Amino acid sequence: MSPLKRRRQDVPATEPGLQGAVRVDARTKNLTKRLRPGEVAVIDHLDIDRVSAEALVACRPLAVLNAARSTSGRYPNLGPEILVDAGVLLVDDLGPDVLGLVEGRRVRVVDGAVYDGARLVAEGVVQDPATIAAAMEEARAGLAVQLEAFAANTMDYLRRERELLLDGVGVPDVRTRIDGRQVLIVVRGYHYKEDLVVLRPYIKEYRPVLIGVDGGADAIIEAGWAPDMIVGDMDSVSDRALTSGAEIVVHAYRDGRAPGVERVQKLGVDPVIFPATGTSEDVAMLLADDKGAELIVAVGTHATLVEFLDKGRSGMASTFLTRLRVGGKLIDAKGVSRLYRHRISTWQLVLLVLAGLFALGVALASTVAGQTLFGLIGARLDDVWSAASTLFGGGPP
Repeated sequence: MSPLKRRRQDVPATEPGLQGAVRVDARTKNLTKRLRPGEVAVIDHLDIDRVSAEALVACRPLAVLNAARSTSGRYPNLGPEILVDAGVLLVDDLGPDVLGLVEGRRVRVVDGAVYDGARLVAEGVVQDPATIAAAMEEARAGLAVQLEAFAANTMDYLRRERELLLDGVGVPDVRTRIDGRQVLIVVRGYHYKEDLVVLRPYIKEYRPVLIGVDGGADAIIEAGWAPDMIVGDMDSVSDRALTSGAEIVVHAYRDGRAPGVERVQKLGVDPVIFPATGTSEDVAMLLADDKGAELIVAVGTHATLVEFLDKGRSGMASTFLTRLRVGGKLIDAKGVSRLYRHRISTWQLVLLVLAGLFALGVALASTVAGQTLFGLIGARLDDVWSAASTLFGGGPP
């Protein structure tokens, strides 16, 4: 008997509960790269954020088993609600034992209990709209604590990065020409795909420098463009993007450690190192500003407290101060796709086409060539009508 058949027989089809093969990864963004429809996702994600939840829903899993708490109470994260609204079974707070499941093994989930064959692996809490609503209400109280942390982080960041923010000390040289040009910075945040579609005419007309922040480089490629520069710690960008010919700027820690350098060098690419505190999107903005960008357009970047907490950051001091530093150059295009949507109906389009044809006919009729053309068309139609009358009227040929 083959191993595949043995696995299928481990859990009889008549057993109660949801059954499916598991995909296991502590990092949600890595798991979504190999998760297939109908499978069970096993993650270890405290406070499931909106972007991760949407990526999971796009994979159409049967269930999501979370070793951690989907909502810790620090802030009102939107991930659990997105999963449940999409019809995905969400069981959280299962503990570390669930991460020990063998990849591809078929499991059964019954009322928050996870079984591998007859063995009980772990028990957790099934989330539904009622439990999520209660958790959100409690989590809103946690925002006050996060605001206090933000104030403290702002002063700390200003002390550590004063020279970088005020004088541009530490910004590396790059080969990409930015001076006097417009720059489009793309981050894989909320509504980035829709926003890039709306910005297509702008990109075609102005040809801005395209900077992808980590996975934002893949977003640029998926939209049909080629990134000029990729900035980040290189943990969520594909090899395809890294070898696309774009200039690579690795965001390093202030002490010089840059975990992403080794991966880039293995691909045969020589990167630029940019040691700085803060986020990679902040580094991209500071770099564009220092190198003389005329205008900086940002797509998918994070700007609110909830968005930064969604990304696991305890404060957004770096972004707050970076945006003050960049000043009037920055245009935040995040969410521009929701600002206005065309509301032209099919009948309106038909009437518009008919009006255009009528105007064209009037214009042609006012010229000698047009009058000749209409005369020929009229004669031809008359011949067709005469032939049809003869054929169906029974008259002599």
